[in-house]
Amino acid sequence: MTNEPTAAARPIPRGEGFWGEFFAFCKQGELRFQRCSQCGIWRHMPRDGCRSCGSTQWAWERSSGFGHVYTWTVTHRTLHPGFAEDVPYAAVIAELDEGVRITAMADGIDADDLQLGLPVRVIVREDGSYRIASR
Repeated sequence: MTNEPTAAARPIPRGEGFWGEFFAFCKQGELRFQRCSQCGIWRHMPRDGCRSCGSTQWAWERSSGFGHVYTWTVTHRTLHPGFAEDVPYAAVIAELDEGVRITAMADGIDADDLQLGLPVRVIVREDGSYRIASR
């Protein structure tokens, strides 16, 4: 038996409710968001009703995953040990072509190269997590 320190495990999203459904699609390699069946508005974060028309009729629809940088911040100090090896990292909010915004770590984009409107895409990884990369 060894007392060698091991890297802390990253927290995983809870598999409950709508979030569980969202991450189940991600684990299948698909980025899907809810879309109102009545007015066609896309939404994220997932929820029961449409903010536009109030309808509770919706479906999970596949996203293109393409969009642009809406804003970002660079994190120099992590609050969870599972991300300690990544600091500093850029947390990016991307506005996707469907109109939803999604937050994720930048993947392969240097923080100095980030700019408003930079074309990006969401990469869904095998573990169900996702990152934002340049196109």
